[in-house]
Amino acid sequence: MGSSAPRQGLTAARTQCIRDGRREERIDHVVEETPIALVYNGQPFAVMMATPCDLGDFALGFALAEGIVATRDEFELVDVLQTEHGITLQGLIPHPRFEALQQRRRMLAGRSGCGLCGIESLEEAVRPTPVVASNLRLDRAAIAAGMRALVERQPLNTLTGGAHAAAFVAVDGTVIVREDVGRHNALDKLIGARTVDGRLRGADGFLAITSRASWEMVHKAAHAGIAVIAAISAPTSLAIEAAETAGITLIAFVRDEAMNVYTHAGRVA
Repeated sequence: MGSSAPRQGLTAARTQCIRDGRREERIDHVVEETPIALVYNGQPFAVMMATPCDLGDFALGFALAEGIVATRDEFELVDVLQTEHGITLQGLIPHPRFEALQQRRRMLAGRSGCGLCGIESLEEAVRPTPVVASNLRLDRAAIAAGMRALVERQPLNTLTGGAHAAAFVAVDGTVIVREDVGRHNALDKLIGARTVDGRLRGADGFLAITSRASWEMVHKAAHAGIAVIAAISAPTSLAIEAAETAGITLIAFVRDEAMNVYTHAGRVA
């Protein structure tokens, strides 16, 4: 099971490689990072530092994961504008959704910002997490196989060592992976890709991530209706609380069939 070289998301950088007291000039592969603005109905919403690949997946997945829209049919990517300063993704959403977004922004007006993706109050920072209802059960061998598939399908990280990845592993073994310099962006891309993939839309399976499991990762997974998260790294306290409330099984420190299950452990056989 291999992965082809990425066509986007890479750039070249000259470096001096110092080993054993010797210097050697080399050209290194570096993961791209660029400002990407998300605009809805002509109004700017957020600017994310992200890797400029799979932008259609990113635009849709971000809108879904942040609750800006509820379904794929409510979002249309109408333009991608690239300038020397970055990339703008122009999205079109229904008027009621846009009004709700504007109301949210008006409620924040005049407050001092804390810088969490446009959020300017503690109440807005930790928003209620949707509840995920699922009868899914997974055995440890399936989780281990999915995590191996995640590791094997990271061409950007293989070349650069600088990209996170998120995968959806369906119960039939189908796997889809997206990469980005940011762990949240990788998950947004994955959610967008899964939503438009006829094989995986609505399929049972679990989310596999290369990063720690934070509150935001749980929140995005809940919006996508994903009931199980498996992370290579650690969870945070707020992620555990959110997963418990949302009915999500949160697994961390996955090493083959060894893992820690923090919430709703009955889904793991």
